[in-house]
Amino acid sequence: MFRKMRRFKQQISFEECQDILRRATSGVLGLHGDDGYPYTVPVSFVYAEGGEGLGTIGFHCARTGHKIDAIRRNEKVSFTVIDRDEVMPKERTTKFCSVIAFGRARILEGEEALRRAANAVGAKYSKGFEDLYMQETEDTIRADTLCCVEITIDHMTGKIGRQLLLERERMETAE
Repeated sequence: MFRKMRRFKQQISFEECQDILRRATSGVLGLHGDDGYPYTVPVSFVYAEGGEGLGTIGFHCARTGHKIDAIRRNEKVSFTVIDRDEVMPKERTTKFCSVIAFGRARILEGEEALRRAANAVGAKYSKGFEDLYMQETEDTIRADTLCCVEITIDHMTGKIGRQLLLERERMETAE
């Protein structure tokens, strides 16, 4: 169902993909937008291992708008994270590492699911301010304004640029 990576020698391991998703602070969500146009939007997110797929990606957002309309229309999404992107002008290339995940998005319902998702995002981005983000979660649940989305990852690949791959191989050889 999913294509194999054409440049398979540059494919990074599943574990490295997970590490990148854990440490990244933003990614780009790809959706089937209005009138058949693709719609991509950057989001802050949290990655969790397990579940029925290869893990989950979660984020909170407004309850209405292009993103939510697109998810309601078509649950299939992609999510891209660029871990490293260093332009090398003289060599006319870049040192990069990225991950792309394909999955199914769902809008979470129920106070417990919303609380779990919002607090996971808060724990990642507001470490040390637990009382503040937990209170905000409770306030938005009470006001019925909290919207959280969870993507179940069905397929995920990561790729490393040739320059970084060569550096990595040189370092491993030197050890």
